[in-house]
Amino acid sequence: MAADVHAAAERALERLSRRGFDAAQATASQVLRRELNLAHNEPSLLRSSERHKLSLVGLKDGRRASAEGSDLGEEGIDALVESLWQATLAAPQDEANALSAGQRARIERGPRACDAAELTKAAQALLAWRERETPTMMIEEGLTAHQQVRQRTLTTGGTDLAGQLGWYELVVFGLAREGQQASSFNYSGGQADSLAGTPALFGADTMMRALTRQVATQRIGERFVGEVVFTPHAVADLLGWLMQQLGDGPLIDGSSLYRQRVGEVIASPLLTLKSRYDGPGCSPLTADAFVAPPVALLDTGRLTQLAPSLYGSRKTGVPHKPVAGSGWELLAGETPLEAMIAAVPRGALVDRLSMGQPAPNGDFSGVIKNSFLIEGGRIGPALSETMIAGNVAKLLLDVAAVSRERLDTGAECLPWLRVPGLHFS
Repeated sequence: MAADVHAAAERALERLSRRGFDAAQATASQVLRRELNLAHNEPSLLRSSERHKLSLVGLKDGRRASAEGSDLGEEGIDALVESLWQATLAAPQDEANALSAGQRARIERGPRACDAAELTKAAQALLAWRERETPTMMIEEGLTAHQQVRQRTLTTGGTDLAGQLGWYELVVFGLAREGQQASSFNYSGGQADSLAGTPALFGADTMMRALTRQVATQRIGERFVGEVVFTPHAVADLLGWLMQQLGDGPLIDGSSLYRQRVGEVIASPLLTLKSRYDGPGCSPLTADAFVAPPVALLDTGRLTQLAPSLYGSRKTGVPHKPVAGSGWELLAGETPLEAMIAAVPRGALVDRLSMGQPAPNGDFSGVIKNSFLIEGGRIGPALSETMIAGNVAKLLLDVAAVSRERLDTGAECLPWLRVPGLHFS
């Protein structure tokens, strides 16, 4: 079927060129997926699926449009090209519109054949561990899975990108319950080349143990300014805000805090954020068909570049340095997690932030969930109805410690961070 994907992209680009577009792009893909679903602490469904997609982009007289379909046959391609042509003629003109040119890559990575026995073995190990170690924790939904993706992207500018990726997945979602009381929901999951090590994989065991301690909760009691130890799950939210600030939206509308800060220190010198495009399920190919080189976006706290797409670069004048959408790591620190917690006089271990979107300047206020009180360097009871407030940009600057331990979920490998100066209420 890989040959069909390659041929479909070639046929589509030929039709686009013949239709009269000034520039065009065609991406054909195939996704093969096998998954074993879990529900209410039991296996529920074993299923396989195969999906095909054809994504087209066309430019004409500065106008740009896109179209998607699932038919890779001749008639399906012809119909999608015609639909794209009509949509492009009706689109607004924008001189910043452009498409990738001259990019070449062949990416092959990960286990491309599914071992069904591995899915079954991992699910059995997870369920047996839950029953033995955390019987009050209920797996409401979960899965073990394997996914294979084959894809080819061509443009009239000579770009030719092809990839064949495979990986395994594990996801656990649930809560703990004792009588009429229940914890908040929480989840764990990620991508890997193998599911060996379940249930410790992706910190699922830690999450499940924590849920059993979060059935009984207490309020913080009073307002105070304290310290927070953010788990890797919460750190991912903070980095998501930073990446958004470096991308198209804030750069184009002028709200980015970092538009003029390249080369400056914008975070703690303890923070180095590097790409890991070779992580499971990751590749260095961007959404707009460029090959992203390895990069350290933060180098000991210093911002090295912004991350606009080709369109964002042409719209703003910011240099275009391609950055892929997934595959990141924060380098580990020198502080053991146990010592990091012991250094907190009063605060919280925060696993999940429910804060919506921070303000353009980084201000936020949100409820902390699946979190524990820290007092006198010791982890105390689980917290309820507790909020923290601060500023994400300042928080990144104020990081006081980075853990030696990290949680690797495939697309991300992140440590725990200790940050002072958060307002609790």
